Amino acid sequence: MLSKYLLVDKAILPEYYEKVIEAKALLSSGAVKDVSEASKAVGISRSTYYKYKDYVFPISEGTGERRAVVSMTLSHKAGLLGEVLGELSTQGANILTINQNPPINSRAHVVLSMDISKVVGDSEGLIKSLAEISGVFHVKLIAIE
Repeated sequence: MLSKYLLVDKAILPEYYEKVIEAKALLSSGAVKDVSEASKAVGISRSTYYKYKDYVFPISEGTGERRAVVSMTLSHKAGLLGEVLGELSTQGANILTINQNPPINSRAHVVLSMDISKVVGDSEGLIKSLAEISGVFHVKLIAIE
């Protein structure tokens, strides 16, 4: 199965992809206060930002480490987070941070950052394996570098 992710030289892509990444960097650094300001600063429309923000990510060069941030919604069930962490460990991921909100309506929102440099296979397979765990309702790759 082919991965849905590609590594492509930005020289062949439309300029707005790089501008979306620049806008995301401005937002995450706090240099701008909102999407409107970030979009204006880099010269793209807000709709272009929203259309591509979840699909383009920068790649850090020369670090020897690949990191990913994953957001998920879990059932409030004893041991489920442990099962998720066990699956990640089995796949070769190393957890860097865990942020978990208190459960509301028997569901908890969890954000994990991890080193995926030792994961065998691709990030798509990793996300799919998490989504297949009983009690995991939603899994989304937020960022990867």
